[in-house]
Amino acid sequence: MRTSETFAKVGATVTAVGFIVLLLGILLTMTQHPVNNHIGGLIMLGPIPIAFGSSPEITTNILGIGLLIMIMYLFLWKTKR
Repeated sequence: MRTSETFAKVGATVTAVGFIVLLLGILLTMTQHPVNNHIGGLIMLGPIPIAFGSSPEITTNILGIGLLIMIMYLFLWKTKR
């Protein structure tokens, strides 16, 4: 039982460190190159993608990525059963 708790703590720590590194990378990139920054994001609610962005082009691209993730999710979920 102790090893599963250790794995959970290590996994949570690695995830938190990765998230912090990602945010720092985004902030450093934005401060070094302040011109023509396009920001967008993707929220997955189950298999449903919600995309947002600062320009129509980036929003469309992120929505396409979200749709690909949704199709992969549904395909994998269907083959699991």
